[in-house]
Amino acid sequence: MSKQILVLAGDGIGPEIVAAAEKVLETVNNAFKLDLQWEHGLLGGVAIDQYGEPYPEATSEQAKKADAILLGAVGGPKWDQIERSIRPERGLLKIRSELNLFANLRPAILYPQLADASSLKPEVVAGLDILIVRELTGGIYFGQPRGIRELENGEKQGYNTDVYAESEIKRIAKVAFDLAGLRGGKVCSVDKANVLEVTELWKQTVSQEQQENYPNIQLSHMYVDNAAMQLVRAPKQFDVIVTGNLFGDILSDEAAMLTGSIGMLPSASLDEHGKGMYEPCHGSAPDIAGKDIANPLATILSVAMMLRYTFREETAAKAIEDAVGQVLDQGLRTADILSEGMTKVGTKAMGQAVVDVLNRTLK
Repeated sequence: MSKQILVLAGDGIGPEIVAAAEKVLETVNNAFKLDLQWEHGLLGGVAIDQYGEPYPEATSEQAKKADAILLGAVGGPKWDQIERSIRPERGLLKIRSELNLFANLRPAILYPQLADASSLKPEVVAGLDILIVRELTGGIYFGQPRGIRELENGEKQGYNTDVYAESEIKRIAKVAFDLAGLRGGKVCSVDKANVLEVTELWKQTVSQEQQENYPNIQLSHMYVDNAAMQLVRAPKQFDVIVTGNLFGDILSDEAAMLTGSIGMLPSASLDEHGKGMYEPCHGSAPDIAGKDIANPLATILSVAMMLRYTFREETAAKAIEDAVGQVLDQGLRTADILSEGMTKVGTKAMGQAVVDVLNRTLK
């Protein structure tokens, strides 16, 4: 029985990078006889333009039926002035919540060919391999009450609620500990327990989970401000980082730049059964949309994560990752990772280069 994928290209550079990734997916689907099928849907600004809302019912029905979702990016200045509750980003939050995609995996892996592209010295980042496990459906992004209100003195006040239940913390901690068991066996839990009660509970719950069920995993705790500093001071001390929605959002982007470009980093957002949404860590970059200069490699690597985590096709996933490495060995670079002596290529050419390597190596 075939497996179903929903492709949501989204806004900005989304259609360009997803098109490149689809060609890679088609190549491995044929080569490995994976029997994957996919259809397209609308999310974000393009959905607003057609349906008046960022996550329409038609897309919701498609998403529920799919085994996995491949997403490009959503948002852009075109929709910045509309009602906040129906902006493109609200559609992204809604699909994550509706499908219970609570575990966001963001690897920060430095390809050796790109050591010079990092803003840090090569010796600091060489061999970097961090996995950030971010809780994705709770915390301050979803907590109630929230809003903007007018006080008695006429001044406006914005407010949000950061809230986590023990069950939410336990399930994301379990994901982090399980993945650490397949890697270096270390988890660093990031919080701000010295000033935020919600993260005091986070720290207590993660510690209890480790003591009761994962005694062989080495657990450490770090305040988020120190973690941000340590990521640029000595990033290779980390193996798996687990943290809440807000801190994970910030730290994963910081970790991305250690690798040279956020355009290189994929992500997976999983439910408890392995169904996932896969997307690059970067945004929609509307300023470069349609110019054939965006880096498609993060989206292509997101396809590899999809094959690994949802479809359990490790050989096909590894083939894509190896092909990306070989393309970088050829000296091909999009603008965001370009360095002296390398060959600058566009979105389509970079995607095609990965396809060419796959066609050559999978014969």
